[in-house]
Amino acid sequence: MSMTINLLPWREAKRERQTRKFYLWIAFMLLAGVLIGLLTAQYYQHQLAAQQQRNAYISEHIVRLNTDIEGVSRYQDDAGRLAEQLAVFQTLQSERLLTIQLFNDVAESVANGVIYQQLSKSGNNISATAVAASERQVSEQLRRIAALPGLGVPSLSAVESDQQGAGRVFRFNVEQTALEHLDSGEETAL
Repeated sequence: MSMTINLLPWREAKRERQTRKFYLWIAFMLLAGVLIGLLTAQYYQHQLAAQQQRNAYISEHIVRLNTDIEGVSRYQDDAGRLAEQLAVFQTLQSERLLTIQLFNDVAESVANGVIYQQLSKSGNNISATAVAASERQVSEQLRRIAALPGLGVPSLSAVESDQQGAGRVFRFNVEQTALEHLDSGEETAL
């Protein structure tokens, strides 16, 4: 009689072991993939947090620098205004000294018999009205004015008889120029 050996249960057990082993490997790989994914996500999250910290630091310094730039702009505006005021002050100081020099020079140059009635200054133009007893005194006064440093040649605009008959009323215009020696001496005195 022949004996029959049934190998089917043994094959069935082997196939079940292999299937279990296969599922274990799949579970292990799945677990390893999830673990690697979590570690990668954690690493990227850490990198992102570090970058956000750097960005916040940079943003904070940008705000500080913008504030400093605004402060510097205000200081530059203030410095510009102060420079303008200083220039105006220096111009006024120079004009004041030139006016003082003008009056001193005119007072020293008055010829005998000449009386100034009016002296006005508009910018660099000076207009004067004076009374003199004779034509000679008028021409002498105009020569003396022309000889003054810082004044141009006077132009006689009118000569009239005095209403009281005391002499001649004459008007002249002259242009005042800057005195270089006065300007440089004034700066060293300040």
